[in-house]
Amino acid sequence: MEPVKDGDLASVGSDSPLDVPSGQAVTLQEVLWNVAGPQGLTLRFRFVAPDLAALDVDTALADMQALCDGYAAARVTDFGPAPQQIIISLADAPHPFGETLPDAIQYFEAYRIENGACIWEIY
Repeated sequence: MEPVKDGDLASVGSDSPLDVPSGQAVTLQEVLWNVAGPQGLTLRFRFVAPDLAALDVDTALADMQALCDGYAAARVTDFGPAPQQIIISLADAPHPFGETLPDAIQYFEAYRIENGACIWEIY
């Protein structure tokens, strides 16, 4: 991931696949910050998983937990003050933040960081 610069609202992702329990090829699309969520300062880690349609919900949720614990939690300090919430999104294709794509498959989950670990919260 490219270094974060003051005033940036997004950091472009990487084409390098990340390890997840399902073994699917997941890449980081982008990280968004300075966009307040319902709990205050929120970091949004947006991931792409082209094979998402082949997974059941529980497997996708396990991948999202792994992405939060193994990727996002270690990087929260790269973006400034500690966020109140981390949102992990997993989509079958990249798309602009906030844009609705009727045929897209997407999952979103919210977490808080506690003692360096991601704790799932109802989103």
